[in-house]
Amino acid sequence: MGDVLHALPAAAALRSTWPDCSISWVIEPRWSPLLRAICGSAAKPVVDEIFPAETRRWKQRPLSTGTLTEIAGLRRRLREGRFDLCVDMQGSIRSAVIGRMAAAGEFCGPAEPREAPARWLYQRRLPVTAMHVVEQGCELLSKAVGMNLLPAEIDFPFDGEAQRSCEAELSGIWESGRYALLCPTAGWGAKQWPAERFGAVARELHRRGVPVVINAAGSADPVAETVVEASGGCATKFAGDIPQLIELTRRAAIVIAGDTGPLHLAAAMRRPVVALFGPTDPARNGPYKTVARVLRHGGERRDHRRLAEPEAGLLEITVDEVVAAAEELQGKVIKSPDIPLSG
Repeated sequence: MGDVLHALPAAAALRSTWPDCSISWVIEPRWSPLLRAICGSAAKPVVDEIFPAETRRWKQRPLSTGTLTEIAGLRRRLREGRFDLCVDMQGSIRSAVIGRMAAAGEFCGPAEPREAPARWLYQRRLPVTAMHVVEQGCELLSKAVGMNLLPAEIDFPFDGEAQRSCEAELSGIWESGRYALLCPTAGWGAKQWPAERFGAVARELHRRGVPVVINAAGSADPVAETVVEASGGCATKFAGDIPQLIELTRRAAIVIAGDTGPLHLAAAMRRPVVALFGPTDPARNGPYKTVARVLRHGGERRDHRRLAEPEAGLLEITVDEVVAAAEELQGKVIKSPDIPLSG
């Protein structure tokens, strides 16, 4: 989710600079609602065509007949597109293999990709020097197309059905339009602030008159359950899909999260955020161009190992710090923007 959101400003910049170009995107289907984004300045969809790739499922059964048939089908559809250019914005072996399958006129990727072997699949390797990952994506795409691109804002169109389902699940809280959205899960344990502390934050915000919604990664998310329990029932759990999360984020007065997809969604939607960082570097992965307070202890350490336990510096962030940061931001951003309510 974060990778898609970090790459969208570059694609939006290309759309704005070159409105008539055709942009396609290969994506895991569960993230495809993010590609409904429109380019803020051009008010046009960023992406023309979406190619679903069930890579998560393929990984579970890589040699099954069904998997091989689906991969062959994706390869055929990509080649039918006769693309002039393919750019690997993710820098993984998986994305590089799919990019190579497209047989575009040229296949470009970063000179130093996230997974080093990916570079051997690129026809052109482009050096990237920018610090933040959003700016890295723009630099990469700029060099690939030969244009000077600057990160462009994106917007997500309103989804009436998703909004109505949020309204039904969060009656009372939804109408207030000033709830705090807490997103306690992360991609791996080292980036995940303890659920009990999220619960304590929820309890304190509730005491100060701020309703709290917990974004749950599914109806049986144990982390969200722990947060609600630790809050003493002061928080409300909500497990929705991506369109619902977009609408939930749009209406939040503040979002509190670690380095995870919902944080980057909130930043892309220009909501105020309190970001809790541990092993990853906020200079590279932090909330981009939104009102934010980034909390991090531990100096310059960077560690992308997928360790199960929270990183030591992350554990130094206290509940009081998070509540104080949230209160400070709420003082700057009094309410969420005017949002049309579903009829």
